[in-house]
Amino acid sequence: MRITRNESSKPCAICGRRLLMGEQFSRFSPGGRGELVEVCRLCFEKAIDHGWSREGAPTTPTRAETQRRRGLLSSLFGIARGETEETVLAEPILRRLGTEEVVVVEAADVFNTSPYRRTVGGVARSLGEPHASIVALSGAKAEFVLTIAWDLSWYQYRISLDAAQQVRLVERGHELQELKQPYTNWNARVEEDGRVVPDIARIDSLG
Repeated sequence: MRITRNESSKPCAICGRRLLMGEQFSRFSPGGRGELVEVCRLCFEKAIDHGWSREGAPTTPTRAETQRRRGLLSSLFGIARGETEETVLAEPILRRLGTEEVVVVEAADVFNTSPYRRTVGGVARSLGEPHASIVALSGAKAEFVLTIAWDLSWYQYRISLDAAQQVRLVERGHELQELKQPYTNWNARVEEDGRVVPDIARIDSLG
């Protein structure tokens, strides 16, 4: 994390508090637009929750990267995929899945390349392994709701495969009872590093 010491009185872009002389802060780019704003140390996690890109850190995937990831679908029909592209399920399993399941895998891949993965991994180290579900939304756009929940906290992310900002935090809460169906149909797992893996590998064993 790149941390800078404040040499002038500037406001934090999250809480609005003016930074003290010599106070440490980081610069973030809201929405990946390139413009950098200052964020105080107390608001680092909120900036990440908003989907802001930290200066010097990898950004969330762009539209062009999304199109390259769509090569995953092409590969299932005989078109080669780049060797550097990785997915949460192995190629033999992917070839046994239908298009709908493959798109769910792609949604998980998109989340796993976002800064939110690190946030989830950090919370998991404190609260333990969470429940997780990926729910496809109705409509023409390829959109999903990823719910990650512990007994005392939960987060919901909107994953939009065709949007410029593909992952964003949309809801958060504290009680599991606040969540409604189908978001509590736990069909994914979260690994120690925050990586989300859809629980559809069992389909391979049914063939």
